[in-house]
Amino acid sequence: MTPRVVLVGLPGAGKSTTGRRLAKILKVPFADSDDLVEHSAGRSVRELFAEAGEDEFRRIEATTVASALSQFEGVLALGGGALALISTRQALADSGVPVVLLRASLSTLVVRVGDGRTRPLLAGDPAARLAALAPVRDPLYREVATFTVETEHRTPGRVAAAIAARLHERVSRE
Repeated sequence: MTPRVVLVGLPGAGKSTTGRRLAKILKVPFADSDDLVEHSAGRSVRELFAEAGEDEFRRIEATTVASALSQFEGVLALGGGALALISTRQALADSGVPVVLLRASLSTLVVRVGDGRTRPLLAGDPAARLAALAPVRDPLYREVATFTVETEHRTPGRVAAAIAARLHERVSRE
């Protein structure tokens, strides 16, 4: 069986960077749900937010994630807000795919996202936006997470290796 895993967490937690490294370790493909949404919609996430609004973006995202969960065999990094819709959380639960929550301190997240220009929900004041998003999203991440890995003061390679080890332990027990 091909290993599959989903990475979740706030913007800047390291989902995409770690996901690429993890995919190499596991020798499977990597996909980012934002990239899949852009491919499906034929527009960038930024354009979708500006032209269609967040609600429409989340609807497209939920459909895209559900499709990926049923068809994609590899490491899938979800956008930071992908769990906003219960349908996405339910699709994750139904899939049985291990979900890894990547966490880092607010100050680290702010440094990693920079000015937030490429992230529509963080535009303006990324620190304030992240501080507002964390208490709303953290419970959703914890709800679906199989386990949590701290990314604070760790390279993406070390985080990926830690996840791979935990996945190996999980498979060995089953």
